[in-house]
Amino acid sequence: PEQIETAVSRRTRAIIPVHLFGQMADMDPIMGVASRYKLAVIEDAAQSITSSYKGRKAGSIGTAGCFSFFPSKNLGGIGDGGMVVTNDEALYKRLMLMRNHGMDPKYYHKFVGANFRLDPIQAVALLVKLPHLNDWSEARRRNAAHYDKRFAGSVVQTPYIDPNCVTVYNQYCIRVPRRDEVVAHLKANKIGCEIYYPVPLHLQECFSYLGYSEGDFPHAEKAAEEIMALPIYPELTDEMKDAVADCVLDFLK
Repeated sequence: PEQIETAVSRRTRAIIPVHLFGQMADMDPIMGVASRYKLAVIEDAAQSITSSYKGRKAGSIGTAGCFSFFPSKNLGGIGDGGMVVTNDEALYKRLMLMRNHGMDPKYYHKFVGANFRLDPIQAVALLVKLPHLNDWSEARRRNAAHYDKRFAGSVVQTPYIDPNCVTVYNQYCIRVPRRDEVVAHLKANKIGCEIYYPVPLHLQECFSYLGYSEGDFPHAEKAAEEIMALPIYPELTDEMKDAVADCVLDFLK
C-alpha cells in the first residue's frame, strides 16, 4: 500500500484494491491515500465474499464493492452474475439506471446503459446456497489449516494470512519450486490443480500499450512463476487432503 501514493497522478480517479484468493487487502492505508487525494475506492471482492478486515466485511469499506457469482466462486450461481454494493446514494441510483439500459421511466433513457440485470434463475440458485455460505467458508478454513500443518517445515510456501483479516480461501495457493512440474505431477495422479495466474497483468498482451516490460513488477513476476492452487472446496475429506499433500511432498523430496 505504501507504493500507491507514488503512483497517483492528476489523471487518477480511483484505487481498485483486489481482495485476492479470499483475503482482503490492507485497507486502512489505501483509504488514507484515497482520502488525501479525494479518490474513489472500488473494492474487487469477486473472490472474497464474507471475508473481513478488522471486523469489516469485504465490499463495505470503499466507495463500492464488486462481487462475482461465477460458478467457481464461493457463492456461485449456475452461470454468469455479479453484484455491486455501495453506501453512496447518488452512485446507487446511477448503477440502478446503468443495469437497465439507462432507462427511467420505462422507454425514457437518460444515458446509454446496458442489460446488467441478474437473471431470476441465477438469483434463485444463489438464494438456495446463501444460507450455507458461512459454513462453507469455515470448512475452507479448516481445510487450509490441515494443509498448513502438512506442509510445515517443507519447501512449500503456504498462504500468508494477515492477522487483521479473516479469509475465505476462494483458492488455497502455495508457492513451490519447479511449479510446472509439480502441476504436471498432480494432474498425472488425477488431482485437480490450477495456476492462478500464469502471467501478471503488466505483461498481458492487452496491456502492452501501457509500456511495461519484464522486470517492472518483480514480485508479481516471481509469484507467477511459483504459484499454484490446490483443492480447497468444503467437501474435502481428511483422506483427500492428505492424498493431495502427499503427492506434492513426495514429488518435492
